[in-house]
Amino acid sequence: MRENSLLVFDFDGVIVDGMAEYWWSAWHAARSLDAEPQGLSPDHVPQSFRRLRPWIHHGWEMVLLAAELRGLEETAWVEGYDVEQGAALRRRGWSGDLLQEALDRARLQAVREDRSAWLQLHRPFPGLIQRLQTLGDEGLDWAVLTTKSEAFTAELLNAFDLHPARLDGLEAGPKPQVLLQLQQERPLRGFVEDRRATLETVLSTEGLQALPCFLADWGYLKPTDRTELPPGVHLIDLERLAQPLAQWR
Repeated sequence: MRENSLLVFDFDGVIVDGMAEYWWSAWHAARSLDAEPQGLSPDHVPQSFRRLRPWIHHGWEMVLLAAELRGLEETAWVEGYDVEQGAALRRRGWSGDLLQEALDRARLQAVREDRSAWLQLHRPFPGLIQRLQTLGDEGLDWAVLTTKSEAFTAELLNAFDLHPARLDGLEAGPKPQVLLQLQQERPLRGFVEDRRATLETVLSTEGLQALPCFLADWGYLKPTDRTELPPGVHLIDLERLAQPLAQWR
């Protein structure tokens, strides 16, 4: 029996909105380093944190941002994120490893104390669960390709009663490499991702230039990510996502 074609989705920022968990864990990690964001609650995500999320590449950066958020010059961070980040690290005498360890401890403690409550900080984007469950009606299977750990992602997917045909996490390697491997196994109909730079890297990879790439408009995008998209990258919103795949471009 011939296998269905495969549609590949990023996880965080495409299927699930982890913003509440990011802030909650970053707040508690900063607190453990005696840098609690004064006047801010771990249960309410500040808009400035939400707006700066697209610039974050590694988890530890969230802890630094949380510590710096009070009095932070948002425009300066937007225009020179790396410069501001480096200056903040030097001023506090912190390192990425120190902050990552604090973040990991905060998450581990949360999971130990109330795993269900921690899982509930992750919320699927509106309509995503229903749409993924109807892809089979179009003769499509769907897969998840993420930089989060496979075990963590599997647990969240199971909590949402979602069961992809395949799941590749951080351990599988770079996304272009995994997509090349998947392409050897069955036809790929597209890749949905919310990081524009990742899609541009995919399309510049030998063997993937013809892969349809879709930039998730509902994800963690910078304001400029939606403009002047390169050939092969198609901006897609939740309304378009609900339509048949043939109408996505």
